[in-house]
Amino acid sequence: MMIQFTLAELAELTRAQLVGNPDQRIKGVDALDTASIDDASFLANSRYKEHMKASRAGVICVDKNCDLIPQRNFLISSNPSQTFQIIAEAIMGEQAASTGFTGIHPTAVIHPDACVAPSAQIGPYVVIDRGTTVAAGAKLMAHVSIGAGCDIGEDCILYPHAVVRERCVLGKRVILQPGAIIGSCGFGYITDSSGYHQKLEQLGNVILDDDVEVGANTTIDRARFKTTRIHKGTKIDNLVQVGHNVELGKDNLIVSQTGIAGSTKTGRHVVMGGQVGVVGHVEIGDNVIIASRGGVSKDIKTSGKFNGSPVIPLTDYNRQQVHLRKIATYAQKIKELEERIARLEK
Repeated sequence: MMIQFTLAELAELTRAQLVGNPDQRIKGVDALDTASIDDASFLANSRYKEHMKASRAGVICVDKNCDLIPQRNFLISSNPSQTFQIIAEAIMGEQAASTGFTGIHPTAVIHPDACVAPSAQIGPYVVIDRGTTVAAGAKLMAHVSIGAGCDIGEDCILYPHAVVRERCVLGKRVILQPGAIIGSCGFGYITDSSGYHQKLEQLGNVILDDDVEVGANTTIDRARFKTTRIHKGTKIDNLVQVGHNVELGKDNLIVSQTGIAGSTKTGRHVVMGGQVGVVGHVEIGDNVIIASRGGVSKDIKTSGKFNGSPVIPLTDYNRQQVHLRKIATYAQKIKELEERIARLEK
């Protein structure tokens, strides 16, 4: 049966202020420019105001500062994107179910010494090694592999082909996207006088605190003998490399293709844009934002925005870029000045 809501019901569900017809029914969600009268949409960026004016959406989620259009339906809140998300999940939640499998699939291989909560969901071809605990409400999708002595917390979701190696710990509500690798060996070798690289066994582990999310094909290395730790609420995008002994603070955002070398520490609310590179053994303080492709080569003690390689404060970087864009003009002026000096010296 198709799930649908009246606007009155959606206003109550989202705790948003309704302007318009409370009896209007909403059956789907869509973008402003393609939505129909049966769809909900949202405006989260003022650049799309013209799209909103032309939209046929049955209701549009907007913020309190938006200029409303007469005879149209709006749900007003402080965060229209979040309001829209609540609606989307209410309407599409059943369709978006990630799997049709429930309980423990008969093809799963679970060591007799492992402890799996009765309410956990274990998908096809999952492997759970000895001494591992899987808590209530956890969902392990097809082909997930859990090593020995791990602890998987309540309501974790591990998507297909995620790997958690031995002795690693996942807190509550941790999400591992497909192909995420937790606890791979840190990159450590001793090179002898002949140039031979002898492997250093990585004997530590990885701890992901509550509400951490790790993107697809991201790798977080285990520590050499202690712990690589990702603190509560940090979100890591796809294709990120986190080296051994790294400690990421609470509520960090790490965007794709970023590489963080070993023993780096970050504070709270640190943001790294795509393809940021961080050398090992540096500390980055609270509320630091590093723009895409920034290179961090030393400690950053103060909060603020940074860019460049090596990074400098964003205002300084922008000023440099202005000068660089004029480099041809500057070169021509220098040449003209040199010619004038040469004429004066004759």
